[in-house]
Amino acid sequence: MNGALRAELLRMRQQEDDLHTELSQSGEIYGGYHPRLETLNAAQGNRLDEIMAEFGWPGRSLVGDDGAHAAWFAAIHAISLPDVQRRALPLLQDAVARDDADPVMAAMLEDKIAFMERRPQRYGSQFDWAESGQLEPWTIDDPEHVDERRAAAGMEPLARRIEMFRDSPGRPADLGAYYKRFEEWRRSVGWP
Repeated sequence: MNGALRAELLRMRQQEDDLHTELSQSGEIYGGYHPRLETLNAAQGNRLDEIMAEFGWPGRSLVGDDGAHAAWFAAIHAISLPDVQRRALPLLQDAVARDDADPVMAAMLEDKIAFMERRPQRYGSQFDWAESGQLEPWTIDDPEHVDERRAAAGMEPLARRIEMFRDSPGRPADLGAYYKRFEEWRRSVGWP
C-alpha cells in the first residue's frame, strides 16, 4: 500500500467534491462546464496520467478501495484530456481483470469515452438532455442486452437509473445552443 499516493488521490477527490458543491450551491454548475471545474479536472487528469506512467492503474492493492475509486473519479472527469482517458481505460480494464478495481469503474469510463466520441455506449451510464426536457441515456449499443452487461459490471438495472435522473435540475433553457456549445468545446479539446 502506498499511503502517500492514496492520501494524494483522496485529496484530489475532495477538492473536486468541494468545488462541485460550491458551484452547485451558487447555481453556476448549470451554465455548462464551468471554467474552474474544467481547470481542476484537467490538472487532476494530468496528475493521474503521471501516476499511471509510474505505477500503471492505481488499484486497490496500491492505494486501497477508496484511493482506487478516487483515481477513477479523476479519470472519468478528465473529459478535456481525451488521450488521458484513452490511456486510463486499458489500464483500468487490466486492473479489473486482476480484481484490483471494480468492474463498474471500467464500464463507466468506457461509456464516457464512447459518449465523448459520439459513439453508442455499452452500459447506459452516460445521460444527456433530450428534447423532452429530461435526462435520458445516450445512445446504447445493443439495448436489448444492456441490463445483462450492467449486471455483469455490478450496476443496477437501467430503468432504475433512469428513474433517478427523472427530475434532474439544470435543464438548459436553449437546448440547441447547449448542443452547439458542447460540440464546439468537445472538438476544441481533441475529441473526434
